[in-house]
Amino acid sequence: MKREIMITSDGSTTIHLPEWGEQYHSKHGAIQEAYHVFIKSGLDLFEDNVSILEIGFGTGLNAFITFLEAEKRKLNINYVGVEAYPVKPEEVMLLNYVSELKAEDSAKIFKQMHLQSWENEHVISSNFKLTKQQKFFKDIADVSKYNLIYFDAFGATHQPELWTEAIFKIMYNALQNNGILVTYSAKGSVRRAMQSVGFTVERLQGPPGKREMLRATKEL
Repeated sequence: MKREIMITSDGSTTIHLPEWGEQYHSKHGAIQEAYHVFIKSGLDLFEDNVSILEIGFGTGLNAFITFLEAEKRKLNINYVGVEAYPVKPEEVMLLNYVSELKAEDSAKIFKQMHLQSWENEHVISSNFKLTKQQKFFKDIADVSKYNLIYFDAFGATHQPELWTEAIFKIMYNALQNNGILVTYSAKGSVRRAMQSVGFTVERLQGPPGKREMLRATKEL
């Protein structure tokens, strides 16, 4: 499938898939979306020692922003990113997240996140550990491990199999009690799938370009 680098409305880049008319992040602003959905609506609910599972490591934007926040807030974060089809190194070199985030001091960290081996835990800093796992989401078998899930899969229009009750049951099982899942999606079918496996789901104000998003809580 053809892939192109695209500049989104806030000046940050993403990867565009012309065949699907879809991209890795919102065309209304990749960085703005990441901060609104995953930081403001997810990470901000935690004060320390956060275990995070990212569904769709992709370009590494969410992981990099979370690293920057961990450094700024002195949060201890164990971050696991799952990706079936890793972004190519030559594509990573074309992404402008370091400059747009004014994070030149951490440029080596962003590069390191992509170059490090898969399936192994890596100490990125005293506050941040990263493990990348190359596998399909349906193969996740963790139980009561995570406090927070960034659910950032491609949209249900093109990959409906990633937004099913079966997948959200895996997510529910992977979370600790009172764990949170956040996603940019606000589709009714997604909300109902989450509720059917036990999540308590709330609609929140969406990022730029989207009216709503969803946040799900595992409450026993």
